Amino acid sequence: MNRPQNYNNHIRFYAPHHFVFYPVMTGLMIFAGWEAATGDAALLWGFLAVIIATITWLSFMLRQHYALTLQNRIILGELRYRYFMIVGQRLEPLEEKLGEGQLFALRFAPDEELAELVHRAVSENLSPKAIKRSIRHWKADHKRV
Repeated sequence: MNRPQNYNNHIRFYAPHHFVFYPVMTGLMIFAGWEAATGDAALLWGFLAVIIATITWLSFMLRQHYALTLQNRIILGELRYRYFMIVGQRLEPLEEKLGEGQLFALRFAPDEELAELVHRAVSENLSPKAIKRSIRHWKADHKRV
């Protein structure tokens, strides 16, 4: 069902949103802008173009904000649990030395690599991309938003 996940293919798209809603809204925005520039009812079409752009922007921001906020809390909870089960110590003291991006990148590390990679991330201040590239056996996350 799911192909093996790695650094090169871990980005996920939601087809109805990314490939239907946004293209349709972009098309409507372009059409309304064109009509505002060349048509008879410029004020009306200009207003519609602004409304369409606002709806598109708000839908993106709200969808992303709510979903990612919840996803981030879940990922952090899972990471804390995994680290505690592997190392027997809490992750929270190390979290203060890592940024959110670094912590979220660590979720792709399998249990065998997690402890070492956490300590490397702290000691070498690895970027999220460097953390992901350091993972030898990618732990897929197919349930992301």
